[in-house]
Amino acid sequence: MKDLPKATVIIPCRNEEKFIGKCLDSLVSQDYPKDKLEILVLNGTSTDKTKTVVEGYSRKHPFIKILDNPSKTSPYALNIGIKNSTGELIIHMGSHSTYQSDYISKSVNYLIEYGADNVGGILITLPASNTLIAKSIALVLSNKFGTGNAFFRHGSDKPVWVDTVFGGCYKKKMLLKIGLYNEKLTRSQDMEMNMRIKKAGGKILLVPDIITYYYPKSTFKEFFKHNLLDGIWAILPLKFGASLKLRHYAPFIFVLSLIFSLISSLFFKPMIYLFLFIIGLYLLASLFFSVSIAIKEKNFNLIFPLLLAFACRHFGYGLGSLVGLIKLVL
Repeated sequence: MKDLPKATVIIPCRNEEKFIGKCLDSLVSQDYPKDKLEILVLNGTSTDKTKTVVEGYSRKHPFIKILDNPSKTSPYALNIGIKNSTGELIIHMGSHSTYQSDYISKSVNYLIEYGADNVGGILITLPASNTLIAKSIALVLSNKFGTGNAFFRHGSDKPVWVDTVFGGCYKKKMLLKIGLYNEKLTRSQDMEMNMRIKKAGGKILLVPDIITYYYPKSTFKEFFKHNLLDGIWAILPLKFGASLKLRHYAPFIFVLSLIFSLISSLFFKPMIYLFLFIIGLYLLASLFFSVSIAIKEKNFNLIFPLLLAFACRHFGYGLGSLVGLIKLVL
């Protein structure tokens, strides 16, 4: 135990009084030695009881500390955390997530065993509330039609070298070497960071038996808005020379094709058939996956909510990417 490196967990959060307690409970229950563990919660000027909740945990557990993040955004929070950390390893965790008791110990062991610079696991998405809408959103984020071919969403049979992972356990010296997080990115900061690690010759490992439980938005309005912002920040990293994977641009291509064919039909009427073909093909695909999921879940009441959840995911993300492109150009 004495030879284990000290790990600093950094949790950016803002207005998370409903989730931060569950997150911290799962971290207090970690089997990693507490004298080798430091948890820094970066509070982004919360207006609810987040700070009060975290201070309660801090009084009971000296290894939990709360720091202020006046800028509110995650990259600033992560950089403040890294600069104030005393650990050799940095673990980025989310306040909307809970973690299995061996999450940290497995991350550290695999990091050492494989000589990786960042190790992450798979994300199991669970409903944030007991409603059909919340369940449909969680199921969409666990389905390839909703998320593409992301390994951390769907898992792998064995440890695999990848381009990015969710959160992750980093070697602090690597983060200091490549210049910490890009504070101009409100989102996509992990993916951009991992791209720089790869460019610097670093290695990123995904391990399927390292598990995080994630609770997404529970209403269609919140889910659509979340995807809209994700779509914007799929495009804006291009400004800094960072491009994401094809799956991040697929909704943008889809929405753009619909807009192009519809506008073109005003000048060349046969283009309306292209529009109808694209939207018809999408609806058939969405219906196929929705029915397939409903059959698997043995609940046909999920079909309509799933159709809406897929639409929020794809149209929200695609429209967000269009907004991001306009922002990028202007």
